[in-house]
Amino acid sequence: MKILVVRFSSIGDIVLTTPILRAIKRQLPNSEIHYLTKKKFSALVEVNPHLSRVFTIEKSIQEVLPQLIAEQYDFLVDLHNNLRTASLKRKLRIPSVAFPKLNVAKWLLVNFKWNKLPKVHIVDRYFEAVKSIQVVNDGKPCEFFLLPEDEVDVTEQFQLKTKQFVALAIGAQFATKRLPTRKLVEIINQIDHPVILLGGLGDAEIATEICTKTKHKQLVNACGELTLRQSASVVKQAAVILTHDTGLMHIASAFQVPTVSVWGNTVPALGMYPYFPSNKTGFSMHEVKNLACRPCSKIGFQACPKKHFNCMEQQNSEAISSDVNQRFNQ
Repeated sequence: MKILVVRFSSIGDIVLTTPILRAIKRQLPNSEIHYLTKKKFSALVEVNPHLSRVFTIEKSIQEVLPQLIAEQYDFLVDLHNNLRTASLKRKLRIPSVAFPKLNVAKWLLVNFKWNKLPKVHIVDRYFEAVKSIQVVNDGKPCEFFLLPEDEVDVTEQFQLKTKQFVALAIGAQFATKRLPTRKLVEIINQIDHPVILLGGLGDAEIATEICTKTKHKQLVNACGELTLRQSASVVKQAAVILTHDTGLMHIASAFQVPTVSVWGNTVPALGMYPYFPSNKTGFSMHEVKNLACRPCSKIGFQACPKKHFNCMEQQNSEAISSDVNQRFNQ
């Protein structure tokens, strides 16, 4: 059976599809799996050994539609479930399934704070899409694969020791998912172990400000210096990761690195919290509860719509740093 799996974005969502890929390949050993995603996210799946081929697009499915038609797929697994994938399915004219996106329940939670969502992780909702082809959840974590050239020698490059440092992912796609710089400095100052800052070029300015303001004596700034897979290599070697609701949080779960997550305008109830299927104590979630305005979005904004940003400003810095220190020593 030749199967096309579709998930266009983003980092965390794509990482969370990896249990599906593994389960299909192992439970349907004669299957051939292809993957369709956006070009900028290809690094997440292009070295996945369960995949035979990866197709990418910049903007439109028309870029690869002739190639997809030529593949003559037997089945399509839609793990994005939007207008673009609906169009693709109409054009390919093959049997397909889509995961339950629960848009109405999400809308009710965001707009009226009525939580009608099932207490089910999105990975389990992804598996709902493949039960018709007799594929079931194997209860194992997400996966993230690295090439030898992706592996970072943290001792040589950053003067750190494996499993003797804290990885701090300071970024997130939207500002309302990120702690204010002041809060990050407060937390870092209370961490008892070496810390490495991880993020992209867009996080470099904030990282420099943190380094200027912190009193921490063992702080390393790697923001903007590493590729995504190199950052994943550093995360894999960390004793614990402190992260916002962002892609590195899910990459950390693939390596089962103890995870301290901090939540702003988004909420774990949306089903995108760290995926530790066999270790429910492997992660923690810090959120300011009982705010009438939260969640204000299922993804985020570049500024707080209410102007106060209480979901992050009221975070307990001491509790977060204490959690990091405790998990480091476990």
